[in-house]
Amino acid sequence: MVWVSYPIIAFNIFYASKFETIIRPVPEDNKSASVLLPDNNLINALETIKTDYTKASTWFPKAVKNVTWEQNKSNYYRLSIPKLKIENASVLFEDEDLTKGLIQFTGPPPGNYGNVVIFGHSSLPFIYNPRDYKTIFTKLPDLKVDDDILVNIDNITYNYKVSELKITTPDDLSVLTQEYNNAYLTLITCVPPGTSYKRLIIKSILSTT
Repeated sequence: MVWVSYPIIAFNIFYASKFETIIRPVPEDNKSASVLLPDNNLINALETIKTDYTKASTWFPKAVKNVTWEQNKSNYYRLSIPKLKIENASVLFEDEDLTKGLIQFTGPPPGNYGNVVIFGHSSLPFIYNPRDYKTIFTKLPDLKVDDDILVNIDNITYNYKVSELKITTPDDLSVLTQEYNNAYLTLITCVPPGTSYKRLIIKSILSTT
């Protein structure tokens, strides 16, 4: 019980104040409810345990993967986050296996107008390794507004600046919406790290300076 509840409690203590939504270890309306269950339903709990969250398609069950990619582009590109010591991580768009790399779930190629949405796995903080795709986004909650996210594709590096951080649910498909008034990049992982309860959204905008 301690092992399961620790990431939720620690996340609330150290990170929750940064975000609009606070994740609570036990629902307020039912103190005897199971931890991590948004609907307090044992059947759904068992389904959650059986769900394979290494597959990008399970993260937003009502969403459809849709990458608008040009034929002459390579099938991957590189992403770096200097603050988190993530260097040249592979971003794949023809795959959905999050143990092989980060996955672009929807959007155009980086550098274009629209919303490039990238999924990455998280884990319990004490097994974090920025080079392991099963743990690579564990420290994503450490990011702040104006932090850099670098994308290199076809030998061109694009610098995105973090503009918004929030927590939402797997039913919130608005975070996957395409907006064509600017060039956006959105990073998504599960939080608290080591659970699949909520989704952390890190939205950034292409820097022009």
